[in-house]
Amino acid sequence: MKYYEVDFNMTPCTQDAQDILSALAGEAGFETFEETATGLKGYVQQALFDEDALKLVLEGFPFENVTLTYSIQKAEDKDWNEQWEQEGFEPIIVGNRLVIHDGRHLPSETAEVEIEIDAHLAFGTGTHETTRMICGMLLDMQLQGLRVLDCGCGTGILGICALKLGAASAVGYDIDEWSADNTRHNAVINLVDDRLTALCGDASVLSDYAPEFNLVMANINRNILLNDMERFRSVMAPKAQLILSGFYKNDCALLESKAQTLGLSLKATRTDGDWACLLFSLD
Repeated sequence: MKYYEVDFNMTPCTQDAQDILSALAGEAGFETFEETATGLKGYVQQALFDEDALKLVLEGFPFENVTLTYSIQKAEDKDWNEQWEQEGFEPIIVGNRLVIHDGRHLPSETAEVEIEIDAHLAFGTGTHETTRMICGMLLDMQLQGLRVLDCGCGTGILGICALKLGAASAVGYDIDEWSADNTRHNAVINLVDDRLTALCGDASVLSDYAPEFNLVMANINRNILLNDMERFRSVMAPKAQLILSGFYKNDCALLESKAQTLGLSLKATRTDGDWACLLFSLD
C-alpha cells in the first residue's frame, strides 16, 4: 500500500494536544502516528486520504492557544507490515468462544470457532478493538443461512467469522488490491473459499448487487461510513442488519442520525476504550 506521511507541528507541543490531534486525524483516515518533538507524524493511505476531511476535523481542535500546521509528502514505498508479519501475533480470544491466531502461534486450547489469519499488507487480525467488537456481536447472532457483506474487508476476518458461524455466503470488497488478495488467501486457509467472494474497489461495486444481503458489516472510519451508508442500505434485504465500527464513541450520535434517515433502527451499542460498535436493523 502507498501512504502519505504528514508532519503535524504544534506550538506549544504538549501531550494532551498530541492525544487530541491523533484522535481527530484518526477520524480523517490516519492509521498510525509517531510522536515528534514538535507534534506528530501521521500515516494515511494515499487512496483514502481526503485533505478536505482532515481540514474539517482539525477545525474542531480545542486548544485555542496552540498553533497547528502540517505538511504532506509521500511516504517511503515499502512493506509497512513486514516486521509485524514476520513476528505474527499471539492468539486472541473473543467471548470465550472464538480464537483468532496466525500460523506461527497456535492456541493452547480448542475453541468453538477457530480462525487462522495470515495478514499481508491488510488490516484485521482481531488485535484491534473494533474487529473484536464486531466478532463478539457475530457470536451473539443467528447467522445460519444468511448472505453477508463485508465492506472494507481487509484480511477477510469478518466474512470468514460469519461463515464459520453458519452464514451461507459472503462477499467482501476493499479499495486495496492487497487486501482483496489477502482475503482470498485467508478464505482458502480457513476452508471457506467456496463461499467467499473478494472484490477490489470501493462501495461503487455494490451497484452490481440487488437488495440481497441479510447482514452488512463495515469496519471503516467515520467519514467513509457516513458517505457510503446509503449504498449499504441499497443492498440490504428486508429485515437485514447492519454492523458499523471503526469510529470513536463520540461519533455514535452522528452515525445513528444518518442511519435513521435511511430507515435503520439502533438495536445495540458496544464500546471498548474509546472505540464503538453499533448494530442497526432494517425494520
